[in-house]
Amino acid sequence: MSWTGRSTGVLVAAAMVMSVAACTDGGGGGGEASCANLYTYQDRSYLDVTPNVKFTLGKTLGVATQTPCDDTGGQDESEEPVWTENAYEVDGISPEVAIAIGDTPKTATFFAVRSGKEIPSEVQRLIDGS
Repeated sequence: MSWTGRSTGVLVAAAMVMSVAACTDGGGGGGEASCANLYTYQDRSYLDVTPNVKFTLGKTLGVATQTPCDDTGGQDESEEPVWTENAYEVDGISPEVAIAIGDTPKTATFFAVRSGKEIPSEVQRLIDGS
């Protein structure tokens, strides 16, 4: 294989690793802001918290939307696909703080609004009790 062929392969591999890292890390270095797990409901953004949180679902709230990561730039926002899932109330916590998101109640996952690295106290109490 020529030097050019090897160099091209290395550059392609490096670009793939960087794009995956950018999407899962959010650029913060801690992996806490995965854009793959970012949903919007009523103009608020929710991130998944932890898979082990025990919570009780309340009523169905409506639809939460997830847009794909634009970690490489250049995507035309007008052509950007949007995925939707059901949003559910979490008993004991305001939907302004946390919701559950999933196709069905059995597959719903716990999501919370975050400002930076802060987790709302109501959510932290629920995590600590799990």
